[in-house]
Amino acid sequence: MFGAGSLGSLVGGCLARTHDVTLVGRDPHVETVRQDGLRVSGVETFDTRPAATTEASGTTADIAIVTVKAYDTETAARTLATGEYGVVCSLQNGMGNEDTLAAHVDAPVVAGTATCGARLADPGHVEWLGRGTVTLGPWHSDDTAPVERVATAFRDGGLPADVTTDIRRRLWEKLAVNAAINPVTALARVENGALSGAGPLAELATAAARETAAVAREEGVDLSTATATDAVASVASETAANRSSMHRDISRGRRTEIDAINGFVVDRAAATGESVPVNRTLTALIRGWETGAGVRE
Repeated sequence: MFGAGSLGSLVGGCLARTHDVTLVGRDPHVETVRQDGLRVSGVETFDTRPAATTEASGTTADIAIVTVKAYDTETAARTLATGEYGVVCSLQNGMGNEDTLAAHVDAPVVAGTATCGARLADPGHVEWLGRGTVTLGPWHSDDTAPVERVATAFRDGGLPADVTTDIRRRLWEKLAVNAAINPVTALARVENGALSGAGPLAELATAAARETAAVAREEGVDLSTATATDAVASVASETAANRSSMHRDISRGRRTEIDAINGFVVDRAAATGESVPVNRTLTALIRGWETGAGVRE
């Protein structure tokens, strides 16, 4: 598990119940897991003892699952390139991660989305906030055998996993949700439920999702406006009490994944000639905050 934050620790903890798992992350979380094991609480509560390290150079594994922040994908890919893996799977936010991994690793790349709710409560302790599902698909090939290997591992660990050949549309749908919910909740400092129903924040989020769906269609992906906006409404309602990952990042004074979310929409719109004023404005505001906070490189 390359990127033992909240999602990486949850997935790694579940998989460690039936597989040999190594979490790759940062101290003090890694050191706590190494000494005392990993505690998972919430949807299910259990203790497990995966291996844990801060250094993954030259490692070997049947499956490498990448859950780092999108801005760390290049570094992760270069580190993974020093090892040997049967399959490399991305379960990250944003777009472009799979292409970055594929450019470096000598292994099939599997793309995935996860709706599992997780929060790293303390070093060595991750809260499982929502069971969710994992959807997986091949990235540069029609070969589903590597995908099935990853899906089987997830199922064995008690995580529902589906396989699809339509993973690009799934990723664009997730991008529409993230482009709508993340920056709006981060800038307004509200929980996801504030985007449910009517009101100016919901209208702003819907507009961002609508623009994202239009860019997806220009990219040849069959994502309707209704599908994108319905997905935003559904996620906002189902996670009403949650703070988005971008909201949490800004609250903690950390860099966000804006470049791989709304920034990606802006970049692809420029290439296709689509107009995305809402995404462009949201991107500029978040990047401006990052610059002012001294966290933008």
